Amino acid sequence: MEYSFPEGFLWGGAVAANQCEGAYNEDGKGLSIQDIAPKGLRGPITEKPTEDNLKLIGIDFYHRYKEDIKLFAEMGFKTFRTSIAWSRIFPNGDDEKPNEKGLEFYDNLFDECLKYGIEPLVTISHYETPLALSKNYDGWVNRKLIGFFENYVNVIFNRYKDKVKYWLTFNEINSVLHAPYMSGGIFTDKEKLTKQDLYQAIHHELVASALAVKIGHKIMPDSKIGCMILGVPNYPLTPNPSDVFESMKQDREILYFADVQARGAYPKYMDRYFKESNIKIHMEPEDKEILKNTVDFVSFSYYMSSCATADTEKKKASNAAGNIISGVANPYLKASDWGWQIDPQGLRYILNLFYDRYQKPLFIVENGLGAVDELVTDESGNKTVIDDYRIKYLNNHLVEVAEAIKDGVEIMGYTTWGCIDLVSATTAELKKRYGFIYVDRNDDGTGTLERYRKKSFYWYKEVIRTNGKSLIYNYR
Repeated sequence: MEYSFPEGFLWGGAVAANQCEGAYNEDGKGLSIQDIAPKGLRGPITEKPTEDNLKLIGIDFYHRYKEDIKLFAEMGFKTFRTSIAWSRIFPNGDDEKPNEKGLEFYDNLFDECLKYGIEPLVTISHYETPLALSKNYDGWVNRKLIGFFENYVNVIFNRYKDKVKYWLTFNEINSVLHAPYMSGGIFTDKEKLTKQDLYQAIHHELVASALAVKIGHKIMPDSKIGCMILGVPNYPLTPNPSDVFESMKQDREILYFADVQARGAYPKYMDRYFKESNIKIHMEPEDKEILKNTVDFVSFSYYMSSCATADTEKKKASNAAGNIISGVANPYLKASDWGWQIDPQGLRYILNLFYDRYQKPLFIVENGLGAVDELVTDESGNKTVIDDYRIKYLNNHLVEVAEAIKDGVEIMGYTTWGCIDLVSATTAELKKRYGFIYVDRNDDGTGTLERYRKKSFYWYKEVIRTNGKSLIYNYR
């Protein structure tokens, strides 16, 4: 069976500034919330940056981006998703003037992409809120962050309007429910954070996202601005109606965020939740009008699916690990080295779910396999990684993307996470590798930072060259 993708399909890969750039205190950059989170999403935060925080150096992309983008071009990338570190542009977040050195770095980065015909796909806020906004304002709990964000997007849209066409507002915006510090810059301890403050913070982010769309369309009429959702579809564990209903409720935790950004208003099902949770969202008179500025497309990450059950004992007995969100294990699925259940068909399912609901173009901006890779020397004497397991994972997911296209789903592109090894967001490890390019750096900080092409590098190059025709049905 031969697969093909639409002409102009945006093949590429994705990274985040805080996980790859390093140079955390160079050229006027201020501290971000990541710089004091050495153990990732689930770990404690420190008073100041510590040497065990691998993100402070990352993979030194800040100094090596030209080398890396050349490798992406060799693979044939049509797009490269990265983020702007907000604290490179506004070191404290509330500064009056932007940091010119930070602006210049992204000028150079985007120019380097365009030199090879690679379209930058830029996330405006990717888990890297300036630390000062977190400490001094409690992050997005404070409405003042809307104004600071508005100032930030005005600066970057005006600066890069001729270089960047595709934008995402907030990375995995719904993850704030599970990681309020990392996702929302909320400094209040998660255990002490009230639902009222959490959902008020969410409202502020949703308004800010819509405001970015409004500003972006004015400054860049031809731009495409999308939202970005952490996508984990929920299957009922059994046909028991209680399990089916529980899966619907858990899906709404994801859909709520996309509903507001793609439809332009709060969904009615949230009224009951707010009432029963004693949550009263404070809205300024202009908020409802601002929210009507809907996104041009819906993007999302997909690594795994989950199961839902109303049976509390089954919930306790069967827990599946995941990217920020964890759920009940599916007995029909295998898992990765980190316990994430592998479900290629779930990608086709969520593509259809989103497209049926929103009738807007979709963009898969994260999908990949984190694994322990072994660097070996091949017959030609070159260092590489024989990562057939990654090829199998990506091939089988892309086959399901092709099936979704046949289903009638409009899909703009696909960017693997992360196209080059980087520091994990959830665990802050380097041994959890995703890339087509091996980076010689280890969890203890040792390594040369040299780059080596893995077997999957050449596989993905062929997928892009053939526009998907080289994919294998039922790859084993």
